[in-house]
Amino acid sequence: MASELHEAIFVAKQERHKNLFLNYRNLSIFPVELLKDEGLQFLERLYMKRNSLTTLPDSLAQKLPNLIELYLHSNNIVIIPEAIGNLAKLQSLDLSDNALQVICPEIGRLRSLRHLRLANNQLKFLPPEIGDLRELETLDVSMNLLSWLPERLHQCLSLQCLTADRNHLHGLPRQLCQLQSLNELSMAANCLASLPLDLGRSRELQFVFVDNNVHLKGLPSYLYNKVIGCSGCGLSAQVPDSKLLSLALGEVAVPLPAEVKTVGSETERVVPLEELAIRALYHICHQHTKELSLLPAFLLPKSLLDVLLCPLGHCHRCSQPMFTIVYPKLFPLRETPLAGVHRRTTVSFVAYCCSSQCVRTFDLQG
Repeated sequence: MASELHEAIFVAKQERHKNLFLNYRNLSIFPVELLKDEGLQFLERLYMKRNSLTTLPDSLAQKLPNLIELYLHSNNIVIIPEAIGNLAKLQSLDLSDNALQVICPEIGRLRSLRHLRLANNQLKFLPPEIGDLRELETLDVSMNLLSWLPERLHQCLSLQCLTADRNHLHGLPRQLCQLQSLNELSMAANCLASLPLDLGRSRELQFVFVDNNVHLKGLPSYLYNKVIGCSGCGLSAQVPDSKLLSLALGEVAVPLPAEVKTVGSETERVVPLEELAIRALYHICHQHTKELSLLPAFLLPKSLLDVLLCPLGHCHRCSQPMFTIVYPKLFPLRETPLAGVHRRTTVSFVAYCCSSQCVRTFDLQG
């Protein structure tokens, strides 16, 4: 077995191969032959799946500087070295099915990375530096121990597919709604009780899977015309007209995000002063700067600046940004086809409006 390994590496060096397959070799340590002398400067793709590796060498980037793809699926890797950040050309990294407990912040230096797969590890959190991966298109962190996703994830402007199934997620940062390129979002088998109000507002988001989140009682109405998977979600019976508007008097049928401090009633037409002030400031900022990010940070407390940069949601009828108050309207259940599945399921949708007047005139079919 060892002689076959040596021969494969020797031939790769002699013939300057760009691809090297070392899958199923029962390797417990990284082959030193790959790191001798100048290494394999010409190697672009290294496949080392289904081995028994526990770590990676610090000199990996120095000896294999032109790596574009690195596949380490199904090993026993516990930690990856900080030097991983030196693989400047790396576009695809697969560390699925390992024993990772921590991802080092240096992963944010992989500015060419397009595909990152970390499924089936023991990760309890992701470093905020993942937000520095501006070229990232695919992120798979399913089957870990995550209870939250980093807010800076919304800075991954190229992200198209985000998968975080089978974690311990209790909520999603509302900043995810700013991912304008996101096409598929999969959060099945978590502990979600609500979803960001603006989720689905981007036309690019077409596939949303939230199966087996048993506490999730409704989906934002922006998802109405999307392909959704939601078995295990939704209410079990039709909702009478009298409960279409959730009240603050114990009749809230849909869990609301923690940021929502006040819920208006059907007869209450006065928006709280706090909400009016923030809406006015938001419009002034847009009018004079055109870009909220240009607003000098020292003019506002950081918490307020964060709210202005990312409103809680937008009115589903008039697109008015909302910050501290929403008027939810629950629509009766409808049948929704699941992607690639013949059976059908039912789900309730919720419209979030900026005033009681808006919520009374909102029609989901419109």
